[in-house]
Amino acid sequence: MTHTALNRRSLLAAAGIAAPALALPWSARARTQAEAGPFRFVAGNGQETDAERGFFEVPEDRNIPGSRRIRIGYVRFPSTSPNPGPPIVYLAGGPGGSGPRTAMGPRFPIFMALREVADVIALDQRGVGLSAHIPDRPAATGPFPALTRDGMTGWYRDEMQKAWVDWTRAGVAMTGYTTEQNADDIEDLRRHLGVDKVNLWGISYGTHLALSVLKRHPHSIGRVALASLEGQDQTVKRPARIDAFLNRVDRLLDNDPVARAAIPNLPALMRRVHARLEADPVTLTLANGEVARLGGFGVQLLAGGMVANPPSLSMLPRLYLALDAGMTEALAPMMPPFSSLFSLSGMPEAMDIASGISPERLALVEEERKTAVLGDAFNFPMPHLLGAIPGLDLGPDFRASIHIDTPALLVAGSLDGRTPLEEQAEVIAQFRNRSQVLVENAGHNVFEAHPEVQPLLVRFFSEQPVADTTLTLPPPTFAAG
Repeated sequence: MTHTALNRRSLLAAAGIAAPALALPWSARARTQAEAGPFRFVAGNGQETDAERGFFEVPEDRNIPGSRRIRIGYVRFPSTSPNPGPPIVYLAGGPGGSGPRTAMGPRFPIFMALREVADVIALDQRGVGLSAHIPDRPAATGPFPALTRDGMTGWYRDEMQKAWVDWTRAGVAMTGYTTEQNADDIEDLRRHLGVDKVNLWGISYGTHLALSVLKRHPHSIGRVALASLEGQDQTVKRPARIDAFLNRVDRLLDNDPVARAAIPNLPALMRRVHARLEADPVTLTLANGEVARLGGFGVQLLAGGMVANPPSLSMLPRLYLALDAGMTEALAPMMPPFSSLFSLSGMPEAMDIASGISPERLALVEEERKTAVLGDAFNFPMPHLLGAIPGLDLGPDFRASIHIDTPALLVAGSLDGRTPLEEQAEVIAQFRNRSQVLVENAGHNVFEAHPEVQPLLVRFFSEQPVADTTLTLPPPTFAAG
């Protein structure tokens, strides 16, 4: 999952593993004022294609009679097939990821290939991009709180409560920004498109959303292709699962004698660095001049982003060796601007608070975080924001698992440190009509990691059989010197 503005998007981008910072083909203000109709879509690599911008209206909060109506926007790539199947709707991760923005990046060839089967819809979920209707908050200017668990938790809870009041006063029905209402938007999109069924293609939080669609509107969905699965009660990952992943990474160091000689035990090295910095935070100055105190929790946050994909994962040993030697300046080029680190956009935070966590899972997380390498920084700002906005939690029925008969293609990377395989296995068990693709040595961004994934997606959405498949990439090499 890539999550709220603080941890998932900013820190993953800082680690160089999120979608590239590509300029959208419309200004920030114009995104919600854009007109429907044909336009020329330009990908980040300069490739162009014909596309269509579309909109439909939904209530901002379906539970409030007379709630204001908001526009939901999307980009449609028309099918090249003479007999197209049900439209394929892309569900971005996050929450807070943009479908059109994703289509500009490394997945652009997959969007284009799937046109062989059907129209491909790059959706902006409510609160994002073309569908953004929550006013921006003023940029933080400092002084910034310490990047410790207490400092960051206190700032986020206080700022979230202030922001909620401001957004509500501005006429925003913030209680409508939940995964259930997001799922109902997919049903309204189907009706808007005038089709009996749509197919879903999603990743990370997009799979969490897809599960809610399958629960609420099962007869409207033909097929689903999902990667890096996040279950109904997995908004907050279990720290013990992340420990298990880091232990597997540590065993990979056995393949690199230089790295192994420098680091006898990677989790032990990480724990040592975290403990020292949490006990004695250091002052970190970024290239833009921003200054903040940084404790072990801040480093845990950064590491939580870096473990998502092998390119950044491979940098962990060198970073921690530098920190262990007292060279904290090694962090400065990897950290996002503190002004973006301390920011709220509304949709991601509300979605996560609403999805929540069951009491049983919360008890496990609270116990496991006490000894886990990354503590509960990996999940920040959840469960840290629990209870900050009373009454938003969707409850146990939302988080309950279901039996799913919809044909499914489920894709995973063996080195996905964001949604570990043990967590994904709990989701996979809900699908009774599934094919699985495992990409050895791929990470969280698995769709574009191996060239053979794309033809399998085309085959699956063409309603051709796809057998369980294992694909293999070279193992990562680690920089330890």
